[in-house]
Formats: sequence, structure tokens, C-alpha cells
Amino acid sequence: MATMEEQIKQIEEELRKTPYNKKSQHHIGRLKAKLAHLSEETERRRSSKGKGSGYSVRKSGNASVAIVGFPSVGKSTLLNKITKAKSEVGAYDFTTLDVVPGLLEHRGAKIQVLDLPGLIKDASKGRGRGREVISVVRTADMILLMLDVFETNLKVLTDELEAAGIRLNTRPPDVQVIKRTRGGIDVNSTVRLTKLNEDLIQDMLREFGIANADVVIREDIDEDRLVDALATNRHYVKAFVTINKTDLVTKAYLHEIEKRLKKWVVVPISAETGVNIELIKDQIFDTLDLVRLYMKPQGQEADMEEPLVVRKGTDVGGVCDALHRDFRRKFRYALVWGKSAKFPGQIVGLEHALEDGDVISIIVRR
Repeated sequence: MATMEEQIKQIEEELRKTPYNKKSQHHIGRLKAKLAHLSEETERRRSSKGKGSGYSVRKSGNASVAIVGFPSVGKSTLLNKITKAKSEVGAYDFTTLDVVPGLLEHRGAKIQVLDLPGLIKDASKGRGRGREVISVVRTADMILLMLDVFETNLKVLTDELEAAGIRLNTRPPDVQVIKRTRGGIDVNSTVRLTKLNEDLIQDMLREFGIANADVVIREDIDEDRLVDALATNRHYVKAFVTINKTDLVTKAYLHEIEKRLKKWVVVPISAETGVNIELIKDQIFDTLDLVRLYMKPQGQEADMEEPLVVRKGTDVGGVCDALHRDFRRKFRYALVWGKSAKFPGQIVGLEHALEDGDVISIIVRR
């Protein structure tokens, strides 16, 4: 009987050889589901055995950013430029053989930036310690995709991340699967499904080992999105692209690269000379969706020097949790000044969503 790794290779080969059309869609959908299920199980077994030595990174700061790129694109130089880290720099491949963290302090936020060994083709399959590198990438709150101005094949990087279950600049599928003990698989949708039929959905669930479930679908998904909904190892994260060494080319050359990458937010830089370094700091802060809140203790002036940095969409309850474990339990009301307030000093409750620059005073029971 074939091992899991052999089965995965056989399915990958069959998927490569099978042309996608209306007749083959059902077969391909089942293969993709089976492949994802086997890959998950293989990953689970590998983790339980503790196979291989991974990188250990202790998270710190308000958020973390992973710099992902090919070897020798200037990741270490950039890290050294935007943080106080000292990552070894060399003009040859694989200078960074470990994960080097640095702390970017910008607009009141403290952001951990990770310089990782370069990714290469088939990194998702373990080549060049790729699995260990990707395991660190999966813990990051944002990914900075770094390219050399003379090597701008972004697809190799994104394909490796995609193969490892990392989804860039997208949201999880709006699909709910509630397992049950009997009764088969019932599929209900709130939208018209144009890409999948009920039989294929049921068969793909069975390939995932799900025989009885209620399925509710709220978007017009395809096979890949359904696989993502069923898989448990998907990581959804924001990303943007920076192109390094732009001081070595003409504006026309750079413009052509940016045209090819028009679907992405692109920040051209020169890490060596410092061109656009402040711009890339701003883009990191904005992509992370961080907001600054200024705390005003009752009866005192607001502290406008040291903001509380939180994620966009944080409400007053979230601020209470960040400040002290007893604040939510003892909460009476809060006073808010700023963009989220209808008028200065508005009295609000725990569910009030806050915006960047708000001043907040939390009143608790004594």
C-alpha cells in the first residue's frame, strides 16, 4: 500500500496531467480535496513526531512582520535600516541561516520584524529548510514580499506560500460546516452557486472524511475556496511588495516592473542608500491596520506621548482587556474624544468601536 507521501505525489501528478473542463471538474474537485486532506494529515504526523529542527521566535511588540524573499535580495540590509537589529549582510546566497528579529518603532507602535532565510522553489516541500521558514511566516501578522529589481518573479514566492496554505490579501471563505453523527450531508446556500453543484460539494466533504454535516455557503465559491473552507491549516494574512536596489535602474525600467505588479501595493526602495525607508515604515503600519489611542486617566490630562496601539476595529471592551484584567468586570462607562465620537466627551459602552487618534477615559467601579 502506498505511503501518504507517495499518494500525494500521485495526486499532484494526476492534477498536472488532467485538463480542467466541465467534464473533468468533478474529478479534479475530489482530487484537490483528497490532496489537501492528505497534506494536512502528513503535516500533523510530522509535527507530532517533532521531525526536523525548526526556528524558534518569541513574539514581541504590537504586531509582527515577516520579510519573505529570495536569497540575497537585501532582507538583512532592510532589517538593519528600519530596526536596531544587526543581521549579517553578505553579497552571496543564504547569508541568513537563522531568523533574526528586530524592533521597528514607528508612529507610536512597536513592530517586530523578522529577517528570514531566503525562500527558493519547492520550499513548501522542505527544500532549503523551507518548511521551517514557512512555519515562522505562518505566525506573522503581515508579510513583506521583497524582490530584487533584477529578479522580479513574484509568482515563485506566492506559489510557495500558497502551497503551504498561506493566503495573501484575501478573507476566509464564507462557509460553515457543522458536523453531526448521522443524516448524511445537507447543503444550503444563501447565494446562487454557479461554479459547484451539490453532488461535488458532498463528494469533496467525503474526501475530507466528513460523512455527516450541515453545510451553509454564503458566497459563490469554487473548488479551491471550498478546500480552503474545509482545511484547518490555512493562514490569512495581509501582504505588500517592496522592490529593492531601485537606485541601480532607470525610472522607465522600474515603471515597467510596477505595471507587471499592478495588482499589488508596491514600494520601491534602496535599502543600501535609504531611499523610501520612511515610506516603507508607513506602509507596514498602514497594512497592519494599527490605530493609536490616547488614554486620559479620570481627572487628568491625556497622555499624548505614549499611545496604546491596537488593531483597527478594537472596541472599548478590547481596550479594557489590554489595560487590566479587572477593567471589563468593573467597567461603568467610557468617555471618548475623536473621530469615533459624535461629540467631544461622548459617553459610550463596551461595544463602541474606536478610531485612530481617539482619546479615551475609562471609568470603573472602585
